Amino acid sequence: MQTLEDNMVFLGLVAMSDPPRQGVREAIEKCHRASIRIIMVTGDYGLTALSIAKKIGIVQGDDARVVSGLELADMDDNQLKEALKGEIVFARVAPEQKYRVVNALQELGEVVAVTGDGVNDAPALKKADIGVAMGVSGTDVAKESADMILTDDHFASIVHAVEEGRAVYRNIQKFLTYIFNSNTPEAVPSAFFLFSLGRIPLPLTVMQILAIDLGTDMVPALGLGVEPPEEGVMDKPPRRLSDRLLNRQLLLKAFVWYGLIEAALAMGAFFLNYWVNQGNLNHLASSGPLYREATTMTLGAIIFTQIGMAMNSRKGRGSIFQVKPFANRIISLGIVLEIVLFIILSYVPFFHTLFNTAPIGLDDWLYLLACPFVIMALEEIRYRLFDKK
Repeated sequence: MQTLEDNMVFLGLVAMSDPPRQGVREAIEKCHRASIRIIMVTGDYGLTALSIAKKIGIVQGDDARVVSGLELADMDDNQLKEALKGEIVFARVAPEQKYRVVNALQELGEVVAVTGDGVNDAPALKKADIGVAMGVSGTDVAKESADMILTDDHFASIVHAVEEGRAVYRNIQKFLTYIFNSNTPEAVPSAFFLFSLGRIPLPLTVMQILAIDLGTDMVPALGLGVEPPEEGVMDKPPRRLSDRLLNRQLLLKAFVWYGLIEAALAMGAFFLNYWVNQGNLNHLASSGPLYREATTMTLGAIIFTQIGMAMNSRKGRGSIFQVKPFANRIISLGIVLEIVLFIILSYVPFFHTLFNTAPIGLDDWLYLLACPFVIMALEEIRYRLFDKK
């Protein structure tokens, strides 16, 4: 028999290493802080998979279990679900087994995202709540089966997407709070007029309400939609599936808490104008310069409290002192436009008849300028008494 290898000299070994991408470990740490669990399901050898999982932080304890495809095939569904409750790494698994793991997690009540790039990953990608395919190395079948495609094939991009998604959700709630709260101070003046049977003249006209809804509120509301993620947004667990975007807490905060404060300041401005100019509230003029000045003050109080509301909405669940006042340029522009529009409506004679407005004095301006700080101060007090942990 001929010897193929003869007189050979051992010089050494050559090994190949495929190190984790830069930033993956940091992204996984962020997931853990956000209570997002990561499970490795791979076709690699078990010890290799466990070593990588420990290196990048997927596995943190020393008692993590490595389950091979052969072991998984011998497990029934209850055993699999029990195994999934602890730290676990799946190795040497078949495509249908990946699908089975996804199904078991969903039956445990988990929201499951799955990453994959091959044709055999398509069933699991389709079954998952969010299928994530690789855009560079992924097959067309995987991309068609997925809900999201990564253009850079980087795990950190998924984490950035989660952070951005949480920010978008919070920004929509901020937008809704800001938009809804002005409805109360717009409705309360009409209620005063109706329940007093006209003895209290209408403090806010229809055209003034339109000026608020279609004029002063628009730009700050749009600015709230592009607020950057709040600090610590990834340090909180995911919201429950049953949580609603438009929930009772948001509605109470907008219509009752903020709304009643704004309504009180607006009606205070209306009555204060009569008190200062005529010394009593026995007979409130329903027309003429004094009445127009009073309605102008009501309009101005709502506009300036909305400025305070824009800042309160930006802070989210934290303190007002955490907000950088001029960081959001759209909101800053919106505040300037609000003030400019109010000045135009108050001092340009052309608009006086149309919007039932009139010029106001320096004392009136002091009241209006105090309104944003009053609403911000009251919200800060509420936060420190009830929300701060």
